[in-house]
Amino acid sequence: MLESLEIFAEEIGPVKSAFLATTFTWIVTALGASLVFFFKEIKRSVFDTLLGFTGGVMIAASFWSLLAPSIKHSEELFPSAPWIPAAVGFLTGGLFIFALDKFMPHLHINFNKDETEGLATKWHKSTLLLLAITLHNIPEGLAVGILFGAASMGMEGASISAAIALAIGIGIQNFPEGMAVAMPLRRHGVSRRKSFWYGQLSAIVEPIAGVIGAVAVIYMQDILPYALSFAAGAMIFVVVEEVIPETQRDKYTDLAVLGFMAGFTIMMILDVALG
Repeated sequence: MLESLEIFAEEIGPVKSAFLATTFTWIVTALGASLVFFFKEIKRSVFDTLLGFTGGVMIAASFWSLLAPSIKHSEELFPSAPWIPAAVGFLTGGLFIFALDKFMPHLHINFNKDETEGLATKWHKSTLLLLAITLHNIPEGLAVGILFGAASMGMEGASISAAIALAIGIGIQNFPEGMAVAMPLRRHGVSRRKSFWYGQLSAIVEPIAGVIGAVAVIYMQDILPYALSFAAGAMIFVVVEEVIPETQRDKYTDLAVLGFMAGFTIMMILDVALG
């Protein structure tokens, strides 16, 4: 199955591959959001465990799928200091999301309306929740697209199988993300249909970011190691600033940590086994 996907990805090229892979992650988000048609709410213990799982996947992907290939490739460019592109890209990625976080109005899941971040606004809570998850999904789409582009350029440490593994890992953790938007909205009285709509809409940015990432590294090959570490820095910022704090606001912190470890382990296995 994996070999067939690799052949197919080689045939259609990195941009289309990135688009299809991130469309898959979008669809999985929609599947998670669709649970709102069957349940009005989800137990907080389950919710926090799934959020922890999401953080684990993102942290593992940041190292094995992005930072490690960046450093490996940089050994040829900077033999004496291969850490330079990884460090520069990593910090730039974090600062990029930091800037978006400061200016884009959004509200983290499980937070109260008076804890809205970004520029002051009177937007509805559902819109702010949607923007929070959208902010979360930008680096995920970029990561998949950049990795497909890097693999097509023959970058050492990057491969199509690794890009597929990353897409699968992000897809798995997008399932609870869809629920994370849809369920709170339903709990606050939003209709099932609107809750589902907002839940799936949060991931529509991933195919867009995926295509941008793939195109960028194809036409600007010199930025490859920087681009990979940029995506890693962006994801780490999201996990530490958003995902982890959301799991620590109730009494299920231990379950969230166990979920984190499970997500980290699964993503590590996917990348090592398939990548």
